[in-house]
Amino acid sequence: MRPVWRVADVRAAEAGLLATLPPGTLMRRAAAGLARRCALLLVDRGGVYGARVLLLVGSGDNGGDALFAGEHLARRGAAVSALLVDRDRVHAEGLAALRAAGGRVVDGPPPTVDLVVDGIVGIGGRGGLRETAQQLAGGLIRHRGRDGHRAVVVAVDVPSGVAVDTGDVPSTAAGRPAAVHADVTVTFGAWKPALVVGPAAALTGEVELVDIGLGPWLRGTPALHVVEGSDVADWWPDLGPASEKYTRGVVGVATGSRTYPGAAVLSVGGALAGPAGLVRYAGGARDEVLRDHPSVIATGRVADAGRVQAWVCGSGLGTGAEAAGELRAVLATSVPVVLDADALTLLVDGSMADLLRRRDAPVVVTPHDREYARLCGEQPGADRVAATLRLAAWMNAVVLLKGDRTVIGTPDGRAYVNPTGSAALSTGGTGDVLAGLLGSLLAAGVRADRAAAVAAYLHGSAGREAARGGPVTAPDVVAALRPVLGRAGEIPWK
Repeated sequence: MRPVWRVADVRAAEAGLLATLPPGTLMRRAAAGLARRCALLLVDRGGVYGARVLLLVGSGDNGGDALFAGEHLARRGAAVSALLVDRDRVHAEGLAALRAAGGRVVDGPPPTVDLVVDGIVGIGGRGGLRETAQQLAGGLIRHRGRDGHRAVVVAVDVPSGVAVDTGDVPSTAAGRPAAVHADVTVTFGAWKPALVVGPAAALTGEVELVDIGLGPWLRGTPALHVVEGSDVADWWPDLGPASEKYTRGVVGVATGSRTYPGAAVLSVGGALAGPAGLVRYAGGARDEVLRDHPSVIATGRVADAGRVQAWVCGSGLGTGAEAAGELRAVLATSVPVVLDADALTLLVDGSMADLLRRRDAPVVVTPHDREYARLCGEQPGADRVAATLRLAAWMNAVVLLKGDRTVIGTPDGRAYVNPTGSAALSTGGTGDVLAGLLGSLLAAGVRADRAAAVAAYLHGSAGREAARGGPVTAPDVVAALRPVLGRAGEIPWK
């Protein structure tokens, strides 16, 4: 997993490291890494020599990083211009270095710009961009390079204007993001929350981490962790010579109904793609489930399903008395459960709170934002990680808060973010697939938080795979799960 650190932790690490180094060393390291990435981008657009580079320079260290990086590029033959947001508070040493290398200060963007370096404001920024900076950020899309294409925008550490610790992005009066939209973000020393979660993550473009020596100085608890492919492989259950359908785990699926049979078919499809050895279905859509998935053992009620190691409940179940009875039957079991969709609606009135409190086995809930609001009485808000952890603590459950960057939170305060999300998944039924896959992982013995993280990662990857063929439907996601898993070479299939 990749650790992600809050601003206070990064600042403390920088202070510890700075005390061991000659003045200016840390900024020079950051600027060298930034200049290297800018040069590589320029090589792809006609070369560094003769390239037109515009630096947007704020008043803090972020502006200093941009100026020193501009010095590197100017010494390689780039025509570097610096547009100073606040001339009275510019980093003096960095400006002197840029000028000594042949760079110049300008009052407005030059007519041709191949690359823009966003050094307006870094991790110390608060509350979005001010008016002048907003105008600069809003004009970036108009800059054109030597080849006629739009200028590449490179953010220094984080895109200017984002809320670094939460990933929120304030809006302008016109409703547009009051932040820079970067093509590439070069971040220094550590990953920050805004690079991986919330609406800010969509503004970062490709992110490159430059090692400036902070690693040994980063102490305490990371804000969250980013799930990686190696984690999926490590957490996937092993198969052995003695494995058979029952030792691999049996997952029960109580979803769908006569009114919504498709939810059952989709959730069972997700479960079959997971590591469990057998799927038992209980509900009103058993005919449709068996038609699409003949390997499933299907019954009409949870009470008749037989022994399972985990339950998935809710998708398309309905919210009437019969559905409530099935949810109670699931909650009364002693195995892990996944609660999705209608099951979450049935929890809102509190009538099943005692059943939840009495459970010793793990509970995983999978709300989207509207379901979160029904459960909590408010929207997740600007800080999605904090919101996820609040609900996890309140429900004593693992919470998978769905979104472009799905967040997983645990009752004891651990948080993960999934990097594979895709807007292609914002279509009906894809959440049913996710719930089924998650239940299969739980039945196979994967720890609840890890099961949620793995399911989100693979579900997002399947969404991206399905999108290669055009607009995505939920059955496309089910079909894409197998090729996605098949390419995950570290997952032990044999």
